[in-house]
Amino acid sequence: MKFSRVFLNRLQGETIPRDTVVVIDVLRSFTTAAIALSRGARAIFPVESVAGAAALAARMTHSVSVGAVGGGDPVPGFDFGNSPAALAEAALAGKNVVLTTAAGVRGLQRYAGARRLFAASLVCARATAAAIRAAKAREVCFVITGEWVDRDGDEDIACADYIEALLKSDTPDPADFAQRVRDSDFGRRFRSGAWPNLPLADLDLATEVDRFDFAMPVRREAGQLVIRGA
Repeated sequence: MKFSRVFLNRLQGETIPRDTVVVIDVLRSFTTAAIALSRGARAIFPVESVAGAAALAARMTHSVSVGAVGGGDPVPGFDFGNSPAALAEAALAGKNVVLTTAAGVRGLQRYAGARRLFAASLVCARATAAAIRAAKAREVCFVITGEWVDRDGDEDIACADYIEALLKSDTPDPADFAQRVRDSDFGRRFRSGAWPNLPLADLDLATEVDRFDFAMPVRREAGQLVIRGA
């Protein structure tokens, strides 16, 4: 199995679809998505633009809108911000969750043409590795979405390192990778308490390594990307 990495915010020009692509957003898109699925959400519909997400949520029955703009502030008028802690007690059974974020969702849209596409975070990392192994993937590309001019993105790099180690049949210590998330540039913002829309509870959930036993494959249904737990 061959491995590669790309950094979403360094990409220029066209993206070449790859065999298996794992788009990682630990803080917080795909931790939020995993929490929503664990709460019984029927499916997650990732939409890149705020306007597109609002329009889709309005058309859908039993829908819940979840979203944040760059930096993590919630989208005005949406049911929830991009906060796993906020969704952890939400009544989502049977609901369609429409999700828009500035990093993770954008990464999924960029690689929508991949043969196999996964949304991933630490809470479902081992399950993601198992799904990739079961699919007999030959090449795996990890897409790091959390690196920005003011953020090192190590929360996502740590997740990629962990999944890659599992796929190489190593025995990594999950605690090491959880600590890297806490120590990343963005992780420290959650720890500081200075950012009202970056609560410590979100960081705590995002560092619960392998909390869930499902992966999050992304498929296209009726022209729309859809995430379901598997």
